[in-house]
Amino acid sequence: MSDRKKITAAAGVLSAATMMSRFAGLARDMVIASLFGAGFGSDAFFMSFTIPNLLRRFFAEGSLTAAFVPTFSKVRHDEGEEAARRVVSTCWTLLLTVMIVVTACGIALSPWLVEGMANGFSDVAGKLELTTRLTQIMFPYIFFVSLLALLTGVLNVYGHYFVPAFSPLVLNLAMITSAVLFHQRFAVAIEALAWGVVVGGMLQLAMTLPVVWRYGFHLHCSFNWKDSVVRRIAMLMVPGIVGVAIYQINVVVTRLLSSFLDQGSVSYLYYGQRLFEFPQGIFIVSLAQAVLPTMSQQAARQDMDQVKQSLRYALTLIVLVTLPAAVGLAVCAVPIFSQLFMQGAFGYGDVQQTARALVAYAPGLLFVGISRVIVPTFYALQDTKTPVRVSFWTLLANVGFGVLLMGPFKHVGLAAALTLSSVLNAMLLLWLLRRKLGSLALDGVAGVVVKAMLASAAMAAVVHWCLSFGVWRQGVSFNNLSLLVGAISAGVVVYLVSCFVLKVDEVSELMQLVRRKVRRSGN
Repeated sequence: MSDRKKITAAAGVLSAATMMSRFAGLARDMVIASLFGAGFGSDAFFMSFTIPNLLRRFFAEGSLTAAFVPTFSKVRHDEGEEAARRVVSTCWTLLLTVMIVVTACGIALSPWLVEGMANGFSDVAGKLELTTRLTQIMFPYIFFVSLLALLTGVLNVYGHYFVPAFSPLVLNLAMITSAVLFHQRFAVAIEALAWGVVVGGMLQLAMTLPVVWRYGFHLHCSFNWKDSVVRRIAMLMVPGIVGVAIYQINVVVTRLLSSFLDQGSVSYLYYGQRLFEFPQGIFIVSLAQAVLPTMSQQAARQDMDQVKQSLRYALTLIVLVTLPAAVGLAVCAVPIFSQLFMQGAFGYGDVQQTARALVAYAPGLLFVGISRVIVPTFYALQDTKTPVRVSFWTLLANVGFGVLLMGPFKHVGLAAALTLSSVLNAMLLLWLLRRKLGSLALDGVAGVVVKAMLASAAMAAVVHWCLSFGVWRQGVSFNNLSLLVGAISAGVVVYLVSCFVLKVDEVSELMQLVRRKVRRSGN
C-alpha cells in the first residue's frame, strides 16, 4: 500500500471511530446542558475539568505522542521487535511512576491550583469551593488517560487505530450514565458528572490493554530508565511538554479571563468550543494522528520528498474538510444549539450567546487544521523545539487579543482572540517549515483553497436559504429538526457536487473510494 493510501485509510478508520465518539460527546453535552444549564454548577465543572485535561495534554496527547512515536518507529525499524518490546515496558514503568506522583500532588494542591485559575469565581459564594472539590474528584483521570496515550502510540505504529479512537466513546457514555442516573443522589448534583469522568478514564484504559497484549506487549515492570532510547524519548518530551504547556496556557488564560465576565460565560465558551471541536476531532485530529507514523517512517528512511508529498496531501485534505465545516458552523450556529441544547435549564438566551461564541471560533478551524498537520511534520523530523517557540508567540498574541477584545465583546471577544492566535500559529509554522525543508511544493494547495472557497460559498447560500424557514426561538420541534437535517444534507451535496464540477481531484478520489466500499459491502 502506498504512503498516500496508508494515510487515507488510517484517517478514514480514525474518523469513523472518532465520529461515533464525537456524537456521544455531543449527546453528553446535551445532557449536561439540560440537567445543569449554563451557570453556577456547569461553570464550576468546566473550569475544574480544565486542570486534569490540561495535564492530559502535557503528558499524553502532545508531548508523549510526539516524542514516542518517531523514536519507537525508528527502534522497531532498526533493531527489531524485541528491542521495541523492551522500550515499551520501560516507558510504561516510568510513566506509571510519574503519573502516580502527579496525581497525588494534583489532588493535594487543587485548592491553590483552582484559586489561581478561577480567581473570578471568588465573588460568588461557594463557587470556588465547588470547583476545587470537582477538581480533586477528577484528578485520577489524568493517570488513566496518560497510560492510554502510550498504548495508543504503540498501536498506531502497528497500524491499529480503531480501538484507541473508539475509547472516548466509553468516556462519554460513562459521563452520560453517571449524570442521568446518579445526579439526584448527590448533595451537589454535578458531582455525579465528575465521578463519571474518572470511571470513563478507567474503562478507556481497560479496553485498550487486551489489544496491546495481542501484539505481544505484556507490559512487565522494567526500571532500566537509563536506556538510551528511553532517555532520548524523555529529552524529546521536554520541549514537547513546554510547547503543549504554552498552548494549554492559552486555554487557561481564556478560562481565567472569562471567570471575570458575567456568570455563564465559561459555559458559553465551553459549549461553543465543543461544537467547534466536533469536526476538528472527527477529521483534523484523526488525520494528524494518521500522518505522524507514516512521516516518521519516511523521515527514518531520509526520504524528504515523500515527507513533503505526505504533507501536501494532508494539507489538501484539511482544506477540503475544514473550509466547508467552518462556514457550515457559522451559518448553522443558532439552529444547531436551538435543536440540540434548548431544553430544561438551557434557554433561548443561552442559545444566542453560545452561538455567538461559535461564530467567533469557526474561522479558526482551517488554521487549527493546518497547524495540526505541520506540527507532526516537525515531530517526524525529531524537531520538537520549533513548535515550542511558535507556541510561545501564539500565547502572547492570545493574551493580548483577549485582554483587548473581552471588554467590548465579552466572551465573544475571547473566542475571537483564540481564532486570531490560531491564524498566527499556522502562518509561523508554515514559514519555519519552509525554511527548514526548502520548497514545500504547495503550489497546488492554493488552487484547492480557491475551489473549496467557491464550493463553500455555494453551500452556504443553499443552507442559509433552507434555514430561513425555521422558527428557532421555539426550540426543539420535529419541523425545525427536520429542516436543520435537510439543510445540512443539502449543503453537503451542493459542496461535493461543486467540488466535482470544479475538478477537485481529491474529492473525486474520495467518491470513487466510497463507491468501491459500497460495492464490496454489497457483495
